[in-house]
Order: sequence, then C-alpha cells, then structure tokens
Amino acid sequence: MQSAHPILEASPSPSAGGADPATMDAMAMEGTVARTSEPAWKLMLQAAGTPREMAGKVRRLASALLTYARGDALDARLERLKRLGYIDSVPTRLQLVVGSADMLRFWIVPAAKDYYDSHGIDFGFHQVLRFLDEPASLVDPTGFLSTTGNIIGHLMQVVHANPAYDLQLLESHEGGLEELERQVEQMLAGTHARTRSIGAIVEDPDYHQRLLGYVRDYIRDRGADAPKRDNVTSERFAPIERTFGTLPAAMRYFAKLPSTPLAAARHLLTVDEFPLALAER
Repeated sequence: MQSAHPILEASPSPSAGGADPATMDAMAMEGTVARTSEPAWKLMLQAAGTPREMAGKVRRLASALLTYARGDALDARLERLKRLGYIDSVPTRLQLVVGSADMLRFWIVPAAKDYYDSHGIDFGFHQVLRFLDEPASLVDPTGFLSTTGNIIGHLMQVVHANPAYDLQLLESHEGGLEELERQVEQMLAGTHARTRSIGAIVEDPDYHQRLLGYVRDYIRDRGADAPKRDNVTSERFAPIERTFGTLPAAMRYFAKLPSTPLAAARHLLTVDEFPLALAER
C-alpha cells in the first residue's frame, strides 16, 4: 500500500549531508542561503543526497509516471475539486493536455526564468537542482496526478509566483492543508527530512516564513491574500498570473481551449504567445 506521504520515503535525517547545523544557523542569522553562497558541486551533492535516498526518488518518479495511466484517479480528483467549488465545468482530457502545455510555456517557465534571471541565478542549473532533490515534482505541471507529498515538496522547493493554486489543489487531498502546515513548520525548525536538499535550492531566506503565514491565513479564510512573487505583478505577467495563479481561473481557461484533436494540434502549433482573448478578466 502506498504511503499517505510517499515523498518522505527513505528521506534523509536532518543532519545527513550538506552543511552542518552550526553553518546553517549562522547563514540563517546572516540572511543568506546555501543556494546563493555554496559552490555548484556542493549544491548538487546536497540536493541529490545518499544513494539510498536517490533510489527512493527513482521509485517515486516511476510511481508518478504510472499515475498518468490511471484515469480513475484523475476523474476522482477533478470531481472532488468540483464539489469544493474550484471547478465550474470539468475540462476534457484533451483540454487538460493543451492547458498544461500552455501553463508551462506561457506561465511557469517564462515567469520563473524572468525571476531567476533578475536575481542572477542560472535558471537551467536551478532545474537540475530541483530534479536532483525530487524528480517526481517536475513531471506534472497541473498537479492533478501528484500525491500530497509531491505537492507539499514542490511548494517548499520553489519560491512560488502565487501559491494559491497549490493550496487549492491540496484541498482535493484529505488533510493536505494541515500536513502542509506541519511540514513547513518543520522546515523552519530545521527538523524536516528534506531540510538539506531543499536548502540547496530555495534562494529566498524568508520564503518558508511567508508560506507558513499564508497557509495559516488560508486555513482560516480561503479568501486570504496570497504572497505573490515580486515579478508577476508586472505588466507582462499580471494578466497571465490572473489566469493561471488560482485553480478556478486556470480551469476556466482550460475549458475554453479546443476539444477536438485537430483544433488542439492547431492551437499548439500556431499559438506562440499567450492568448489574451482567453485570459481571466
């Protein structure tokens, strides 16, 4: 039987690998993080972990890829989100595929690259570190087929443009929000199983504190304001963020996309800029 939180399977102890606790405490006091202060080779080793931990990551990646063949799991997830009020009209499978591609090429990748470039961080190397830390977190752009643990790990691994989407997605997992709160508390306390590996990736020393504050606010009030990344309120990204930054808005966009194979192929091959006409108003 699969663990409720498989992302933690074969996880390292908080003291395994990477910088020692005294070094991490000193870096926290100075407002620095390993991602911007350690050499590339050390970051890669820290993100990858031990051979045993890497074997666990490979198993979780295989499990994540196998979920693509499980249509019943996707249907159940979408139905629960509809009952929760996050989806007005459930997109077709084809619309989900096209929507995932649009989300990746118009929102996730360009907004992230813009952010990391502005902070002098190599975007390509950043993805290498993310893959070494947890490859399963990179194979599902929409998150519909991700486990509770994968979504939580992704939230803690990446400074999010808008974490609202992921918190809304977590509501399709029983106890997901409470588990997220618990794990972010552990990250801040330095006791989380992935403290070292996530510490090799996250470049903002205040990110987890902001995330915890938002999680607690969101649990109390689903309308709580989300902490948005500093580059997504720009003229370039604001309309795209309004479309993909929350689950209901993204699903409304998906539902407007082509629903036949020919039209879907035409959209993917000919639409090379974000279609403002379909944007969330």
